[in-house]
Amino acid sequence: MNSRIKYLRLKHIFLGILSFLLLPGIAAAEKLSAELFFQNPSITKVSISPNGKHLAMLVGTRNGRVQLATMDLATKIPKVISGFDNADIGEFYWVNNERLVYSTEDKGLAQDDLIYYPGLFAVNKDGSDTLTIIDRIWVPESTASTAIKNRILSGWNSFFSVDFSKDSESVFVTEPVFGPGYEFLADNLIRVNTKTRSVERFNRPGDTKDWLIDYEGNPRLNITTEGGIRKVYFKDRKESNWRLIVESSTYGEDTFMPHSFAPDGALYVTHRNKRDKSALFKFNFDKNAPEAQPLVDVDGYDFDGSLVFDRHTKKMLGIRYLNDAFTTVWLDDEMKGIQKAVDALLPATINQITLPRDGMNQFVVVRAYSDVQPSIYLIYDTKASKLDLIGSSFPKIDPTKMAMQDMVRYKARDGLDIPAYLTLPQGEKKKNLPLIVLVHGGPYMRGASWGWDADVQFLASRGYAVLEPEFRGSAGFGSHHFQAGWKQWGLAMQDDIADGAKWAIAQGIADPKRICIAGASYGGYATLMGLVNDPELFKCGVSWLGVTDLRLLFEITGGNDLPSEYRQYGLPLLVGDKKKDAEQLRLTSPVELTDKIKQPLLLAYGGADRRVPIDHGENFYNKIKKTNKQVEWIKYREEGHGWALVKNRLDFWNKVDAFLERNIGQ
Repeated sequence: MNSRIKYLRLKHIFLGILSFLLLPGIAAAEKLSAELFFQNPSITKVSISPNGKHLAMLVGTRNGRVQLATMDLATKIPKVISGFDNADIGEFYWVNNERLVYSTEDKGLAQDDLIYYPGLFAVNKDGSDTLTIIDRIWVPESTASTAIKNRILSGWNSFFSVDFSKDSESVFVTEPVFGPGYEFLADNLIRVNTKTRSVERFNRPGDTKDWLIDYEGNPRLNITTEGGIRKVYFKDRKESNWRLIVESSTYGEDTFMPHSFAPDGALYVTHRNKRDKSALFKFNFDKNAPEAQPLVDVDGYDFDGSLVFDRHTKKMLGIRYLNDAFTTVWLDDEMKGIQKAVDALLPATINQITLPRDGMNQFVVVRAYSDVQPSIYLIYDTKASKLDLIGSSFPKIDPTKMAMQDMVRYKARDGLDIPAYLTLPQGEKKKNLPLIVLVHGGPYMRGASWGWDADVQFLASRGYAVLEPEFRGSAGFGSHHFQAGWKQWGLAMQDDIADGAKWAIAQGIADPKRICIAGASYGGYATLMGLVNDPELFKCGVSWLGVTDLRLLFEITGGNDLPSEYRQYGLPLLVGDKKKDAEQLRLTSPVELTDKIKQPLLLAYGGADRRVPIDHGENFYNKIKKTNKQVEWIKYREEGHGWALVKNRLDFWNKVDAFLERNIGQ
């Protein structure tokens, strides 16, 4: 376990103090209501201006909409500067010390009912001089190749990055390029002035999927994918042409990926360098390869993190990375002192410090959180050594009533080491508990990191232990762990999940007669296959948005939004070849195995889901209901690949609560 988490465990008693001082508590109750967990967060982002003198934040208002507010840190008085009657502010960014940009979303609508794009708008910090950069509607861009340079861009464009060059008024946006069948091919990059709407376009060397921009506002890295090959191009500041520096397979193991530029122009990349775990390296342009020795090597994990620089001194101040939890290592003595002071004031949380973009000033932003504490946002005054609360993401959550989470490891049946997060409900009894094995989606991604999670905490509040396995194929734990999951849907990946439940039984944690498997997307697929493969182990299943037919992943019918290149090159490598592995795909498709599932099952799907179209759910349900009378079916017409609406989240999780209580409850 991370040493910081061990320390926080010792400081858990201070959460009661923190709750009393900073957070409104909730009345004691036998069962915490679902509304506490599944409402929209009250605050999701706080950002400090480049010079450190102002804050910007998203705030809820009386009309129920999320609006953008700023605060002068000298007076601490907030002011709403922008908002809509028919939309919420979604994201925002400081362009410079005077100007911000923001996009929209609609928290009152799900995917099928959305009629507007996010758009992009600019405004001064006092609310003046609002300008539309990207429209919220799509219009044909017949002027794209003309001399018109200050028009409002169409809704299908999207924000990409702020231009970090000194005194810039501009941002970068991307413009998608589509093929004849509206298949996404590439992203054009455009620099837009937020005061005049004047635009500058940049050439690209191929089917660009990503760009990397340096601190001077120069696009200098370009990543293209075509025909299953990823190519990384570089352009020197003095050059006009792109030159190829790295070429590799698009899918499978990422052996080289650009990470970020430093203020001095250095490029940092992640790379395995013939080792199992990826690390962070400085790139040597003379040798056209990463340096031999890594800058950051995280023991037991692939590097996943960020670098903190002082843009004026061009000094690297710190490194933030993920192992079992996020950790920040400061290289700068002043920042070490600030972190120590903040941690002393908030001893029971991970405290992530964000300093102003232009370098240290009087104030820094602190995001404090733990496994039992949802994120709270504060301002730390470095001169007065004082913390001021800005807001809490879930202010009604009482951390003293939440369940603690730890990372554990167990052995799979073939000896592979499987990391997992284990959350135990509050109370003296820690043995022979009902267990939920909660399987993450993806599946080729990391499922979790240490911190408060609404789904997990809701289940734990009902008295269930929750195990979240990072089964083989999960990313972040090295090449061997990742590649061991290739073509193992329903096979070794599934065994890892079952072995986690068996481990929990052997440890005395889980009651072998009260274990349920649950998950969404790939996790929904694994739930169904768990019921098939291990009927004596899993007494019930909750599958939402789950894949039921692996063969449908290769089809474009039914609204499947998987890119054609991924279907052509990614799926055959990671899941199975449509022709060569046809029999394996059939035998590991739950829709072909409905007669083997006899346990109680809760199924839920979104009618507008384009990642796992509703055909997966309806085809499976129409078959299984003929042989299993213990199947409950839920369809949210307007929802996509997840529950966007509070009312649907509450409806779903209350039904999950009732389902679990009937089948493995006390």
